[in-house]
Formats: sequence, structure tokens, C-alpha cells
Amino acid sequence: MKIYRVNMTNLSFKMEEVPEEWRVLGGRGLTSAIVAKEVEPTCHPLGSNNKLVFAPGLLTGTMAANSGRLSVGAKSPLTGGIKESNSGGTAAQRLAKLGVKALIVEGIPEGDKWYCLHVHKDGVEIKEESELLGKGNYEVIHTLTARYGENTGVMTIGQAGEYKMSAANISVKDPKGHIRSAGRGGLGAVMGSKRIKFITLDDNDGSGIEIKDKEKFKKAAQIFNKGLLSHPVSGNALPKYGTDVLVNILNEAGGLPTKNFRTGQFAGAEKICGETMYETIMSRKGDPTHGCHVGCVIRCSQTYNDKDNRYLTSGFEYETIWGFGAGCTVDDLDIIASVDNICDDIGIDTIETAGTMMVAMEGGILPWGDGHGIVRLLKDEIKQGTSLGRILGNGADFTGKAFGLTRIPTVKHQSMPAYDPRSVKGIGVTYATTTMGADHTAGYSVTANILKVGGHIDPLKKEGQVELSRNLQIATACLDSAGLCIFTAFAILDYEPVSHALIDMINAQYGTNWTSDDWFDLGRSVLKTERAFNEAAGFTNKDDRLPEFFSEPVPPHNVTWDFSGAELDQVYQF
Repeated sequence: MKIYRVNMTNLSFKMEEVPEEWRVLGGRGLTSAIVAKEVEPTCHPLGSNNKLVFAPGLLTGTMAANSGRLSVGAKSPLTGGIKESNSGGTAAQRLAKLGVKALIVEGIPEGDKWYCLHVHKDGVEIKEESELLGKGNYEVIHTLTARYGENTGVMTIGQAGEYKMSAANISVKDPKGHIRSAGRGGLGAVMGSKRIKFITLDDNDGSGIEIKDKEKFKKAAQIFNKGLLSHPVSGNALPKYGTDVLVNILNEAGGLPTKNFRTGQFAGAEKICGETMYETIMSRKGDPTHGCHVGCVIRCSQTYNDKDNRYLTSGFEYETIWGFGAGCTVDDLDIIASVDNICDDIGIDTIETAGTMMVAMEGGILPWGDGHGIVRLLKDEIKQGTSLGRILGNGADFTGKAFGLTRIPTVKHQSMPAYDPRSVKGIGVTYATTTMGADHTAGYSVTANILKVGGHIDPLKKEGQVELSRNLQIATACLDSAGLCIFTAFAILDYEPVSHALIDMINAQYGTNWTSDDWFDLGRSVLKTERAFNEAAGFTNKDDRLPEFFSEPVPPHNVTWDFSGAELDQVYQF
């Protein structure tokens, strides 16, 4: 394994050996370690001292199911803290098969020229790029696929990244030639600040993956794969209905944030739920289930066609449907799918942008429920980079401040996703305390609070929520470091042989003798590294709090956010 380092200031590349301290790090563990060691925490996120790091997980490129996730790290222009953003697609596995432990991009070029990077077995070529500037992600991916072939990986930014908007994402080509996104934290703006429009990856003749004990790895991988397929959530519900299965589940639980978190139930939920989406996909000859990367056995993704049976979007996720749907009180799945398509093309995070549209409606920019108005703001303002578009493109917090609002659902300047923290209290603890800003994936307490996976903790009560969030944040840091999809956690939490198989795969690949304690020590170390960076950047425990308006009771349970600061401060006491 090696590290590829690109310096955009002098347009140079060099290959480096992997330091021993990083040998058994991957994914989020590695991106956070590199950012913490090499980036000054007080630097400007869009300045020359920030670095953009791409890293496949510890298991990426192997036969381990659902191990093809990519971690992208930097100092976030949205939160101002450390950031790891995670994506499916084909990039992570190509980097792993090239033997690239991490791709580090540093510096900023002089002048106003833009560039592209081409990654291959001998290193990285830096080329000037002008043809695809100003183009959307779909055109970029289609053009590069025609130019280099179907098997070439692509990571690209759309117009939002070129404008350096704080909600801009990095889009990744998936196996079907569609788009997956490293969405959260504005890392597309960091890529834009380095004036890189796209990165292509050619893994032909790559050095491949070294596995110390292939037979042991194979046996463990079979147990792991079988466990994912046999679990009722990862093996049944998600493959059939996708993540949108959660709309009805959260609505019934009173935890579906509606009209900018005013209530926990949405009258139009049935129109946008996973069951309705499945029926619509089937009637329009779409694809109800496929993987976002090679080796995915959960297959919670899908292809959603329009009324004329033409492709509209894929990877149509619950959080996107919730945000532009219940969050904005839009109950038309076709409009929400169109919004998803536009966001993918522009290269802007759907969760952050959904939060922004809620705030825009809060401020009277649009009336509630105006889905066509959302489309207009995306196409005519954000995509064009108008003054209003640049405000909206910098996220919900920025937009709320620009319009003098107080009901802004953010933590550390990042929008809250699709679970009300008052009626799903464990996720509220995660929102408040994660190093990443409000992020459901950082400690997905919906497992025990709602789905009764890994036990059950009453979502309406405080008891056990701090411990639940803490443990899940530690475990998630481990999964992100392994390059595993978060949905593998369902089987890992419920089936002991699956959790053992995971550690057996790590040991077989790297020749280590880790126990479960060593595995969780990795997660604790990642969180401590990230926490230290944020503290050096100026964050304190006062930033680990939810907005004041969550003291309001939320129907139908009329519960409030009732955690004290002292209780939240216990999360990081490990």
C-alpha cells in the first residue's frame, strides 16, 4: 500500500510509503488522522492550508459484503470542524485495487486555471481542464465514461462546488453510471477551492489487495455475508422498499419532522412512503433494488423513473424524501424525485439543501408545500450562482442568519436529518455531540429507539440514551474506518457470529490479533482525534447543544428536548 500526494500549488505528485502509525487505519480513521496531523485546525477551510483526503476502508476491495464505502476528509467549510463524508460508488474499490491507502490533495494553484486528476497504477497525472467547467455532474460522468470507458471511476463537483458553496458535495460515479455523493460538510467546496473539477480513476494492473490469511478471510466473509442477508432489516425490508421504508415507521412513531420540526407526523406520509415508491417504481419499469457499489448484498438502492418511464433518479433516500417532503410539506413523490435529480446534477447535499428550503419557507421566500418553487430556486438561483442562490447554497444556518430567523434546525452549522430529537431522543444526543455536526449516521440510535435492533430503549425517555449514542458513535467510527455500509450494523448488533466475523476479517487481512476491545479502541481513538481537532479549532462543550426551539413540545406525544448540558457532556467521558 502507498499514499498518493498531490500538491496543487506547484502541480506536482509524489508517492509515499505508509507510516507504521497508519498501517491499520482506513476510511474515516485514516482521513481524520491525516487531517488532524497535517491541517492547522484554525486554518480557513477554503484556503491553501486545508487538505482534501480520500481513503478506502480497511476492508474495501475485498470480498467482504458492503465494504465499498469511500471516506473523504478535510476541515469543513460548513461546520468549521473536522469532517468525514462518506459515499458509495466505484471510487473506493478502485483506489484500494490500486494499492492506494490515501489520496491527499494539498495547496491551491496560482492563477485562475482549473484542473483534473487522473489516478492510475503509476501515480497521478495533473491536467488542465476547461471543457467541462460549468457543467453538471451527469454530463461530466457521461462525457468521461465515453472518453475513458465504462470501468473508469469518477469523482466530480457540479456548479455548487465550483462556486465553493458550503453545501456542495463530491459526486461519485456508481456501477450503473449514476451518482452517489459524499454529501455532508461542503467538501465539494474544498475540492473547488483547489480548482479540481474531477478526478478519474483507472485501476487496470493495480497491485490489488494483500490478505495475509486468505482461507480465514474467506470463511469469515461468508459468515458476515450470510448474516446480512438473514437479518429482517438488511435482508428484507431495505432491499424491497429502500431506506424510504422509514417514512411510515417514523410517522407512526411520531418522529417524522414535519414543517420544519413543528410536528412529528405528516398527513401526506402515505404518498411519499417506501411502499408507495416501490409500487410506483414497479409500475414504471424502474429498478426496485440494486447496490450502490460492487459487493453490496443489502441492495437498498433503486432507480426511479418519471411518468414516461424515463430515468429520473437513483439512490432515492429516506432523508432526501423526508426533507423535501414532510420537512417542506410536499407530498408529491415525482417532484421530490426531480429535486433529487437536480441536486445530484448541481452537486449539492440533499439533507443540507432540504434544511435550507425549510428555512427558506420559514422566512417567506417560498410558501409551505411549494415543491415547484424548490425546483425553481435550485435551477434559477443555486445553479446559476445568483446572490440569492449563493445564500441558499451555503446551507440552512447561513440562510437563516441572512433572513433573521431563529428556527434553524442545525448543530455546529449543519442541518439536522430526518428524525425529531424530542421523540427519538437517542438521535438527539448524537446530533448534539457528534464531532461532525448534526448527523444521523454518526450514531444511529434509530436502531434501538425505533427498530428494536440491538435491544430496545424507549425513544420518548431520557434513560439510556447517552450510553446508547456514545456506544453507537464509537461503533460507527469503526464501521466508517472499515469502509462498511452503516446498514451492516443491524446484523452486527443482533447476531454475535457476524460481529466476530468482522474482526476475524480484519485479522485475516492484516495479520493482526485484534479482540473486540481492540476494535472499539479504534473507534474511541478516532473520536478522540476528531474531538481534539475541533477543540483546537475553537469548539467547546457549549457547541454540543440543540437549538432553543426544541424546548417546545412536539405533537403527537408532546415531548420536549429535556437533556441538560451536564448530561450531554457525559457522552465523551470514555
